[in-house]
Amino acid sequence: MRRLFILTFVLTFVMPLRAQNQLPEKFFLIMELMKVDNEQEDSYWETEEFWQKIHEKRVEAGEIIGWDLWQLLPGGEDQGYQYATVTVFSDAKKMLGPSDLMASAKKAYPNMSEADLNKKLNSASKTRDLAVRLFLEVLAHTKGDFEIKEGILANIDFMKADFSNYDAYETMEQKIFQPMHQQQVDRGEKGSWELLRIMIPIGSEAFASHITVNMFENLDQLLMEGEGMTFTPAQQKEMQEGMETRDQKWTYLARLVRMVR
Repeated sequence: MRRLFILTFVLTFVMPLRAQNQLPEKFFLIMELMKVDNEQEDSYWETEEFWQKIHEKRVEAGEIIGWDLWQLLPGGEDQGYQYATVTVFSDAKKMLGPSDLMASAKKAYPNMSEADLNKKLNSASKTRDLAVRLFLEVLAHTKGDFEIKEGILANIDFMKADFSNYDAYETMEQKIFQPMHQQQVDRGEKGSWELLRIMIPIGSEAFASHITVNMFENLDQLLMEGEGMTFTPAQQKEMQEGMETRDQKWTYLARLVRMVR
């Protein structure tokens, strides 16, 4: 029943991703993509409820800045992943360094024994398949005061650029597309835009090298994206050349269903 309730809203991968008036200019993310079978839905939801309290203690301790849970569409069992969690860090060392999850778990659940906590933490694997973990650096983003809150929507685009072509692709996104996204944000047509580089894993076998995230306040705003925009022949040529620097591998529509800040 909970699954049906969530899906009636139509959701969105990100990334937090970011409350721009709350996060620092430079930050890093761990994105984890989950495969959740239909019969696991309720159990998985209970798992994330349990973890949310632990992440609250991690925020209080300054270990992380925030944590988000996104539900992904299309979300079919043969169409990739159904959920994504995004954990936000202030620097790469905190992201890549060790984390004492048990200490945070004991603070979140002081009446549970360590044995029971270990059992609960280990049982998470039975409710979902943690299929992919990505370490990300935020390279660029629009300016504004868009509020990250439960229910917002996002388009999450997975891009693949050759390693030797990273500079050309990233320059294209920031030179050509970022100003366009900023104009949409300024006009109230979009909440925010971000360009992310996948730090780990990389290589020729990696599915993607970069991610872009477009956030929207609601479904009406998302469906109106790009309406009324016009481009000169020179701009169209730049855009076409820019898009040739990468392969757009996959796009998810996501909805933020839980968050910690």
